[in-house]
Amino acid sequence: MQYIDVIIKTVVLYFYIIIMYRLMGKKEVGKLSIVDLIVSILIAEVAAISIEDDKIPLLLSIVPMTLLLVLQVTISFISLKSSKIRRMLDGKESVIIKDGKINFKEMFKQRYSLDDLMLQLREQEIASLDQVKHAVLEVNGKLSVFKHPADYPFPIILDGNIEKETLKALNKDEKWLLKMLKDKKIELNDVFYCFYTKNKTFIITQNDLVK
Repeated sequence: MQYIDVIIKTVVLYFYIIIMYRLMGKKEVGKLSIVDLIVSILIAEVAAISIEDDKIPLLLSIVPMTLLLVLQVTISFISLKSSKIRRMLDGKESVIIKDGKINFKEMFKQRYSLDDLMLQLREQEIASLDQVKHAVLEVNGKLSVFKHPADYPFPIILDGNIEKETLKALNKDEKWLLKMLKDKKIELNDVFYCFYTKNKTFIITQNDLVK
């Protein structure tokens, strides 16, 4: 009877966890935020303890897992609405290479070694630092690389939020950006996406999305 209970618990929790992750949204494993990772670990731990201990009722395991689901979905929703909350939870990106020069101070701050940098460059088929103009370490640990010449689109506004680190990498500031928007008679909050490439800015507004 004990083995049957374990089997039933395992099967029920297996399908329940699948449903939970479907509700939490689709994300690549390598792009999980800190909150997503913590929730995933806690869910796995609760499920494992429940399966190992036959004295714990199935319902008693589902309750904390459901609470974690509600907490994660709520935090994700708040993060989507507030860039400050998102940066507080996930951190912010770091400029590792700017104008071809390595920012060792930022690397030390992020505990990111030169070996880590070279490894991620090789993964993108970049053999030499001379090929790199800018490199940004994203909040998920992925390295975004911009080669010479800088013909790549640099995102400087995402969903009404200014990408300050990208502006720094481009030797631009918020004053320049806001003046550019003012000249075009566009409000910052109305910008869905804005990128900079070849000394030009391209803007997609919220109104463009509904046309």
